[in-house]
Amino acid sequence: MAINSIENAVAYSNELDRLFTQKSATGFFADNALRTKFVGAKTVIIPNVDFAGLADYNRDNGFSRGAVTVSNSSYTMQMDRARSLQIDREDMDESGIAGLAGKILGEYVRTKVIPECDAYVLSKLARISHERANTVCGDIKKPYETLCELINNVRNNVGFDEELVAFVDSKVYAALENSPEISRVITVSDFAQGDINLTVKSINGVALIPVVSERMKTEYDFLDTAAGGFKPKANANSILMLVCPKSGAHLVKKTEQLRVFTPEQNIDADAYKFDYRIYYDVFVKQSGLDAIWSWLTPEIIVSEEPGDITTTYGNIGETVYITASSTGTLAYQWFTCDDKQGHGAVKISGATESDYVLPDDLETGEYYFFVKVYVDGVEALVSDVCKVTVE
Repeated sequence: MAINSIENAVAYSNELDRLFTQKSATGFFADNALRTKFVGAKTVIIPNVDFAGLADYNRDNGFSRGAVTVSNSSYTMQMDRARSLQIDREDMDESGIAGLAGKILGEYVRTKVIPECDAYVLSKLARISHERANTVCGDIKKPYETLCELINNVRNNVGFDEELVAFVDSKVYAALENSPEISRVITVSDFAQGDINLTVKSINGVALIPVVSERMKTEYDFLDTAAGGFKPKANANSILMLVCPKSGAHLVKKTEQLRVFTPEQNIDADAYKFDYRIYYDVFVKQSGLDAIWSWLTPEIIVSEEPGDITTTYGNIGETVYITASSTGTLAYQWFTCDDKQGHGAVKISGATESDYVLPDDLETGEYYFFVKVYVDGVEALVSDVCKVTVE
């Protein structure tokens, strides 16, 4: 079989890395210089230096002594994720190997790798802002005012010569575009991301990066199961806006490796095998911790998730429900779906309360439901999926 697995692996890796740079909302953080310090190491220690300020010069005693304080911060890589993919020999002829494999792997990076990396990076930055009380209480009806407040808070920390970026939840972005103030100040500008120049909208020189709600939560579970992937934790807040310097975080991809095996080399199956691994993390230096500001939804406390139910055909009489509380105003929308992972979700018309009474006409079988909880009009969390078994 005429395929050089090593050369193809190199070519695919380069293209996949370029795709990551193009499509990732946070990929530009990889441009920052901290990554070079991780070559050959999982943990690096970087010194933080602090100085005493100036004092008056004394004509008799001369210079006032000032201390130089050196402390060390350690940065440790956490995210080591991988997946092995196989394409059966019969699904591709020799002339189409590169084309089909490239499409499959490119789609995998676009739909699975990039969303997970974005979710991890943004959730970590949001937690930093929350832990340091660098948050604002915004108003969904006045998104422009909230954005300006976030920008001013960051500029008060870093000055006015730093390039800033604003990550905006997709629903808030829509509200921002419809706000009357926006048309007077929004512009289109170039935005460098790696060796690619993107065109983005900006306000007062701050690039606006819209991000889908799925990737804008404060906490996730990164699953180590057959299905894999990630999902928001039940107590996660939604990130409505997050503003920071473009150089304020450092996305370190120590490994983005792809191994390619032909059917002759693959001892497990008569298939082409692609082993993909990405080993990465995002770090913020001590000096930049207070330069990250966010607008988060009010905390929602979930005391009871929807639970699995077994009921009887013709006499269902059951209710699925969630018990939640918040300082904000809560609203609900129930969905039906195909499985425990929430695939194939369909909104249930009129199911907008904290509990949902199951229809009496359900046939015998298994059904799956979950609820989205909104706070102050913005999606805040997605519940666990419950299974209803009708016997």
